Amino acid sequence: MELSTNTKPVKPSSNISEMVYKFAKVCKLKSIGVFTSETPNLQHLHRPIEVQPHSIVEVKTKEDSCGDLGILNKIFDSVLDLKFAYLELQQAHIPYDPKKIVAADDAVVAEIGKLCKIKREYKEKQSKKAIINAELYELFMKEIMAKEAFLGKLKSRKSAKDSKLIRLRQLRDDLEIGNKNLSEKIKQIRLEERKNSSVLSVAKFQDVFKAASKSIHDFAKPLISLMKASGWDLDIATKSIENNAVYSKKCDKKYAFEAYIARRMFHGIALTSYDVSDVMKFDDPYDALMENPESNFASFCRAKYLLVVHPEMEEAFFGNSEYREFIASGKHPRTEFYQLFARMAKWIWVLLGSAVTIDPNATMFSVSKGSIFSTAYMESIGKENEFASPSDEEQLVTYKVQFMIMPGFKIGPTIVKSRVYASQHRSS
Repeated sequence: MELSTNTKPVKPSSNISEMVYKFAKVCKLKSIGVFTSETPNLQHLHRPIEVQPHSIVEVKTKEDSCGDLGILNKIFDSVLDLKFAYLELQQAHIPYDPKKIVAADDAVVAEIGKLCKIKREYKEKQSKKAIINAELYELFMKEIMAKEAFLGKLKSRKSAKDSKLIRLRQLRDDLEIGNKNLSEKIKQIRLEERKNSSVLSVAKFQDVFKAASKSIHDFAKPLISLMKASGWDLDIATKSIENNAVYSKKCDKKYAFEAYIARRMFHGIALTSYDVSDVMKFDDPYDALMENPESNFASFCRAKYLLVVHPEMEEAFFGNSEYREFIASGKHPRTEFYQLFARMAKWIWVLLGSAVTIDPNATMFSVSKGSIFSTAYMESIGKENEFASPSDEEQLVTYKVQFMIMPGFKIGPTIVKSRVYASQHRSS
């Protein structure tokens, strides 16, 4: 291969070939300027060749940004080797030596072959990168499409759940309306039950009157027993309750204690209408006290107990006043004595609250001591209740009221007779 200084190499198309071309041209120009005569001094060929960075055309490719320094290093090394080979080729021309020219030419061709190899490798690498990038792009697009499909499914699910939520809200609203209607029905049913459990007829009121009378009698029994056990003089006690009362039998003095209890229980009470169903729904009134210890019924029990059971009487029964203080503080002791009292208080509480409920014009009446017994308004207790009212004006034996035990009631046209203790009185 024969090269002259005036020969212009063909400019390659690629960036690497362009750099090699320009670098070779620079090397050519520099090598021509190093000779000062026809007989050159070749000692300078052995000096180190300095490559200035500014003399190398900067190749700005995508590889620079990726930091592919290995390829650049190979290019620089190959270009330097090409320069040495090219200088040897020039040296072979002066003096002209065909063998050296051929050897130098082969060296130049070899170096150019190396650059071509680097170029091929670079292209292959770029092609592989392009393929990889294409595959990555394809995978990326597939992933995007999968994500978009998944997003579409999520949107579809969200739409379905929104629709379901709307249906559930509608169902909830319907259920709330249904529950409200059921609550109203339950209230009506409970109201009917309360009405049924309340005393809303004269016949039921008479049954309550009898139950109240019996509960007073039942509470008087343990009260008298405790008085006996604690050393009370019952004769003095009966005289303090009903002085100058005439008894048909000595055992009838027990009715004086019933009169005392009833007098205290009905004392200061006016007929008013109130709901008694909260008490009537319990078989044991003590349960009503436990459920609502601050109710009107509980206050009634507390006030009436403190009124019926005298402090001296209670201290004689229980040895101290702690029992009384316990009740006065708003509590209700679970004792047999207090439960008997609560049972009596229940029937009187119901009796007083039911009369005006049945008839707003209902009245409660009492019978004074010494009144002539009348079967129209009175009922005598004990065995004396078998006698009849004198219907003949000429009859000399009459009966007078010694004391009243239970007051009477007038509900509409019906008279609920007062319960009294009466004894014979012979007129002159």
